[in-house]
Amino acid sequence: MGAPSLPEVLHAARERKGVDLYRAERDTKIRARYLAALERGDYRELPGQVYATGFLRNYAVYLGLDPEETLGMWRRECGDLVRPDALIVPRRSLPMPARTLSVSPSVVVGALMVLVVVALGVYLAVQLLRFAKPPILEVSRPSTALVEAGDTDTTYTILGRSVAGASITITSPGRDQPYRTLATADGSWAIQVDLRRGQNKFEVSALDPETGREAEQVKVIQINVPFLIVQAPALTVAQPVEGTVYENGAIPVEGTASNAAAVQVVAAWLGPLGSTGQVAPAPGATPLVVAPAPVGVKDDGTFSSPVELTAGRWSITITATSAQGKSASLTRAITVAYKGATVGVTIRGAATWIKAWVDGVVSPDTTAAGKTFSTGTVLTFQGAKSVEIRTGSSGNTAFTVNGTSIGVLGKAGIPETWLFQPPDAPVKTTRQ
Repeated sequence: MGAPSLPEVLHAARERKGVDLYRAERDTKIRARYLAALERGDYRELPGQVYATGFLRNYAVYLGLDPEETLGMWRRECGDLVRPDALIVPRRSLPMPARTLSVSPSVVVGALMVLVVVALGVYLAVQLLRFAKPPILEVSRPSTALVEAGDTDTTYTILGRSVAGASITITSPGRDQPYRTLATADGSWAIQVDLRRGQNKFEVSALDPETGREAEQVKVIQINVPFLIVQAPALTVAQPVEGTVYENGAIPVEGTASNAAAVQVVAAWLGPLGSTGQVAPAPGATPLVVAPAPVGVKDDGTFSSPVELTAGRWSITITATSAQGKSASLTRAITVAYKGATVGVTIRGAATWIKAWVDGVVSPDTTAAGKTFSTGTVLTFQGAKSVEIRTGSSGNTAFTVNGTSIGVLGKAGIPETWLFQPPDAPVKTTRQ
């Protein structure tokens, strides 16, 4: 097998260096079309022997080749194409009668100004082209956007390429701080990420610090780590906290559950508040068990399920269940001790006019003239001491006081005003 030709030598040297023609163009300041012509052996595309010699010498130095040996190969392979007289010489024009040339200072100044403007325009154009081009972003590992990892894998190294010095960022749902690194001189980068069982989603982006431009597309990678069939969900409850006393009935239930398809929340009423002075709900008025619909678990393993409870002592049990039927449970004991007056108003059956006073002051939700609300509307008024409601149709207005539903207090079509000051019973007033 014969020795490689000059184009083959140039192409192989660039491949070893790990750069493309556009990177070589930027580094050598030689246009990519001329570099490509040298690698194809299409020397007629070059602007002339002087330029071709300079291009070839600079390109050889850039690729780590011996410039003199490279020029020697070019002369041997090109033969007659390379001659000392191969320069392009323009034709001489016919001699003109000699005449005296006089150039005024204003012409010289004007010519210099034109040259400065042209040079400035060329510089600005080059800079605009440079800054307009976003950095490349490639992910070589994994080779596909969806990866199935082993059931014991806890980390994974993502590899790729970008421009030299680019800032590479990888974000993942549920992780506060992103992964970051800088691309090396040859543009390569590597970041090791943490894996948890289930779906692990990562978004990869690149920023060129010199131009401030980001890569055109964010690379999305999903790495799945299978759950062990015998493994029960891992459950963590952030809220409620054991022993917490809540001053209203909206109890947040939040946490994380891995290997869980759904979360069930069950609240069991343990009894009245006792010495707080608040009266326990009458039998049948408050359910002994509150069980909302099952809560879905997000991709990052978090869940959230607020529960509405009445006054008293409660036990809240959170149960996470896997797709294979395995479960894990945690229980929190809390107390609901309403402070002040929280009155819910639900419009039923027909649109109804409502006006409200909170601690003796007209509520901005109804204004001094009152407002008409459509059926199904739910309003909530919260006062430090009292809430007073004027309704245009008592039979179409249902009340909930500090979490306890007391229903309607009058008949449809009858306007009435009710004062709520827990723990006292509602009182009808004459306020208009």
